[in-house]
Amino acid sequence: MTQALEIFVPDIGDYNDVPVIEVLVQAGDSIRADEPIVTLESDKATMDVPSPHTGIVREVRVKVGDRLSKGSLLITMDASADAAAAPAQTDAPTAPASTPAAPAPVVAAPSAPSSPAVPVSSSAPAVPVSSSAPAAVPAPALPAGGKVHASPSIRHYARELGVDLATVRPSGRNGRITREDVSAHIKASMQSGIVPGKTPAAASAGSGLDLLPWPKVDFAKFGPVESMPLSRIKKISGANLSRNAIVIPHVTNFDEADITDLEAFRIALNSENEKSGKKLTMLAFLIKACVSALKAFPEFNASLDGENLVYKRYFHIAFAADTPNGLVVPVIRDADRKGLHDIAAEAAALAKKARDGKLGPADMSGGCFTVSSLGGIGGTGFTPIINAPEVAILGVTRAQTKPVWDGKQFVPRLILPLCLSWDHRVVDGVLAARFLVHLQRILGDFRRISLDG
Repeated sequence: MTQALEIFVPDIGDYNDVPVIEVLVQAGDSIRADEPIVTLESDKATMDVPSPHTGIVREVRVKVGDRLSKGSLLITMDASADAAAAPAQTDAPTAPASTPAAPAPVVAAPSAPSSPAVPVSSSAPAVPVSSSAPAAVPAPALPAGGKVHASPSIRHYARELGVDLATVRPSGRNGRITREDVSAHIKASMQSGIVPGKTPAAASAGSGLDLLPWPKVDFAKFGPVESMPLSRIKKISGANLSRNAIVIPHVTNFDEADITDLEAFRIALNSENEKSGKKLTMLAFLIKACVSALKAFPEFNASLDGENLVYKRYFHIAFAADTPNGLVVPVIRDADRKGLHDIAAEAAALAKKARDGKLGPADMSGGCFTVSSLGGIGGTGFTPIINAPEVAILGVTRAQTKPVWDGKQFVPRLILPLCLSWDHRVVDGVLAARFLVHLQRILGDFRRISLDG
């Protein structure tokens, strides 16, 4: 006995109008529960939406290029009564699909925002342009006085980037301008040395970026080469990082924290909890210290929204996680309400999900502040890129034992390099220095964490 069912997009976090980049089934296909139906690509991840049932596809109700939200109808299918009675868990789609069976072709247009931040990802202008999307022939740019067809969100996006929509070639239905059109316009302008929204004469006069075209080189003339497509994560984060680096006026402060006592405390706690399997990492201490600093300096826990500054009263801390296909930035929510062991366990679980390619949008959204740690690898310092719409990011490299003068003699101390990048539109140098001093004090004597309100 079969039962006709309609399959909808499940909860995909705070995302709406996410584009379909691949439809994986067609009418007449037999599919199993948990088998992917479509692939969506948000601004931070690629997601396969699985079928909750086993059965035969009756009708596919979406196509490549459609934009979907929670509750959008995907397919109708004939499922057995037994299968319908025990649907698979689909609270969130599987993500990111970072290891496709076949390499995706290189995408030339800019991808979505996200993330990230150095080293990500995360992150890092608009919704990605996929090679699998239907090739739409763009309409010519509007003549003088022509009417622009674009949604309020697209108009806001264009204003943020200084793009005159009248100069953008639309590719959407009925001549509507999409995010991809704005992104493509920006890329074309940058490659030609023309600043978006300005005439070539104005750009060349030094009033804008005045960039030279990207060099075109036949690398094969100089020796053997091999061309490999970027992973989807890198395509998404690359465009996002480019936007963040250009739009946000970055400044990076460098400082050091003495973590000698903190490291001894961490090792002692791990030794005490060896049998229980609980293990504290330095990242857990860094996250709690950052929460303390964000409470003391709320400008760092804010985001720009046009001419307003939105102060967040929650503390969701993101951290950069390494994966075989690139860096992503999962988020630990309500870090102010969690203990060190809870944070360490959650960070380990999220990092494993990232390596397995199973992070969903909800795992990577809502961050207030990002920690990017290279401590397990090395380095003495770097300049992390801010993960918009956040206004700051903390970079950490490997701690080293250094001689420190205690007033009478040099003593060996374990010193942790700190690199704080901040948005100069929101933060100034004095505030950034005080933020780092606060971090130093917490990391130098973790008992101070108890003084937080």
